[in-house]
Amino acid sequence: MHAVILAGGRGVRLRPYTTTLPKPLVPIGDEYAIIEIVLRQLRDQGFSHITIAIGHLGQLIQAYCGNGEQWNLEIDYWSEENPLGTMGPIIAHLDEVPEHFLVMNGDVLTDLNYAELLTGHEASGAPISVATYDRTVKIDFGVLEIGGLDSDRIVSFVEKPTEHFTVSMGIYALSRETLRPYIAGRPLGFDDLVLDLLAAANFPRVTPFDGYWLDIGRPEDYDTANEAWPSLRSTIVPPG
Repeated sequence: MHAVILAGGRGVRLRPYTTTLPKPLVPIGDEYAIIEIVLRQLRDQGFSHITIAIGHLGQLIQAYCGNGEQWNLEIDYWSEENPLGTMGPIIAHLDEVPEHFLVMNGDVLTDLNYAELLTGHEASGAPISVATYDRTVKIDFGVLEIGGLDSDRIVSFVEKPTEHFTVSMGIYALSRETLRPYIAGRPLGFDDLVLDLLAAANFPRVTPFDGYWLDIGRPEDYDTANEAWPSLRSTIVPPG
C-alpha cells in the first residue's frame, strides 16, 4: 500500500513554531515529530511505500526522514518549487502511484485506520473517499439575519447558536484515474477537485470517523496536543 504525505505548506497559522521548522517536524510531547507519528502508524497498518511531497523547508524533512529504513519503510520525495495545492503535486507523478492510494496532510494526529479507509475505497468504485468528522461550533455572539423589504431591518435573531458541520479530516483515499484529466504543473486544491466531481455528478464518497482527530494548524491546537500527550501517546503511537 502506498501513501502520499503532503508536507509542502508554509505553516503560516502555526507561527512562531514554524519559523525555522516545517510544520510536520514540530515535536509533540518533546518526543516525536508529527510526521514520525504518521509514518509509524502507516507502517503498523501495512503501508510500505511512502511519498512525501515537500516544498517550504523541505530539505529538513528529507534530512529527518531519509529513505525510511529506520521505520522499515521505503520513502521517496516529490519537490514543488511553487505551491500546487492539495492534489496538484500528485498529477505529474500519476504513473508512480498504484491504482488506489492514500493521500493525507502531514500535520494530522488521529487514530483513524488508514488501511481500512483505503481498502473500503477500492471496493466502492468512488473517485475519492474522504475521511470526515462531525464538528460542533458554538458561536459566541448573537446572530442576525438582515433582509425583508428593507435591507437595514433584522428579520431573524438567534442568541449564541450552536452549529453542526461535517468536515474533511485532510485524509483521502484516491483513485489514480480521478486525476488523469488534469494538467501537471497547475495548482489543484481538494476544493477544486470536489467541485469538479460534483459538477460531473461523479460524487465523492465519505467515511465518517468518531475517534481522535486533531489538525495541528494553530498554536492553540499544538498546545492541545501537547497537553493531551501523556494519555494520547499510547493511543496513536504504535509500539516498536
